[in-house]
Amino acid sequence: MTNASRSEARERALSLLYEAAMKHVDPVEVVDALSVAPDPYTVELVGLVSEHHEEALKLIEAASVNWPLERMGVLDRLVMELAISELRGSDAPPRAVVLDEAVELAKTFSTDGSGSFVNGILSAVTDPAA
Repeated sequence: MTNASRSEARERALSLLYEAAMKHVDPVEVVDALSVAPDPYTVELVGLVSEHHEEALKLIEAASVNWPLERMGVLDRLVMELAISELRGSDAPPRAVVLDEAVELAKTFSTDGSGSFVNGILSAVTDPAA
């Protein structure tokens, strides 16, 4: 799968994760309810986020000093969950690629400061030296 199509899969996964968050359901339920299944990598990403949801939230919360989950923008949190979960996959892309893609998603779909916020949290959470 090319980087461009993986980028598209991440974007599609983010939209499905957002829909699930707004409906307060597991993201896999949203995928299962679609009349046309998304591409396999999108399905894999949504499944990984569902599987690693609690772990990802704990990592994000631990790294976001004085910034509780409830104060975070939904899209920022979902982008971080997506990145953390993707790195837990069996065929995970390099850490730098996942973080760069997450920052781009945050810049594109969230606020002006979201890119640096997401980058800071993800760098702390995924630092291989930590």
